[in-house]
Amino acid sequence: MTRKDIPNVISGIRIVLVAPVIYMLLHESYQLALSLFIIAGLSDALDGFLAKRFDWTSQLGSFLDPLADKLLLVSCFSVCVFTGLIPAWLFVLILLRDLVVAFGALAYHFIVESFNGTPPFSSKLNTTFQIVYLMMLISSQGVIEIPPSWIEFVLYAVAATTTISGLEYIWVWGFKAWDNQLKR
Repeated sequence: MTRKDIPNVISGIRIVLVAPVIYMLLHESYQLALSLFIIAGLSDALDGFLAKRFDWTSQLGSFLDPLADKLLLVSCFSVCVFTGLIPAWLFVLILLRDLVVAFGALAYHFIVESFNGTPPFSSKLNTTFQIVYLMMLISSQGVIEIPPSWIEFVLYAVAATTTISGLEYIWVWGFKAWDNQLKR
């Protein structure tokens, strides 16, 4: 293992943390679930910082990092729907957006050209709001008193940024595909 592998190891640890976070949420051990979720969230920031700061990027890392993010967030949102902590419509919106982006990227890659996209700002903002929302939601389950109006505000911020980022992916990559076809 070299230093360049450190971000990938951190992403791997984040993937491993998904199971205990989900277990703790299902067993209503919210304080421990929150602690593990925060560690996972901070690991995302750390691996991104290391990869960019020291140019420790790799093809594997470009796959592992978003996979770790999606596994953690989608798993947490699905458990929160199952346990009645969040409305199902929010989970459906998040899942639809993620499926549109994933299948759109695959279609672009196989039909148009190699897909090597970096996430737009709206997507990073969406991920941030999703993390903040889950942290607030988990915290509000007897860990920390959080006003319901704050949680509701962030819920709608997640819905808005999910919609905007999904539409931005469609818009940007749709025009790139269109432009690519016009050049042929």
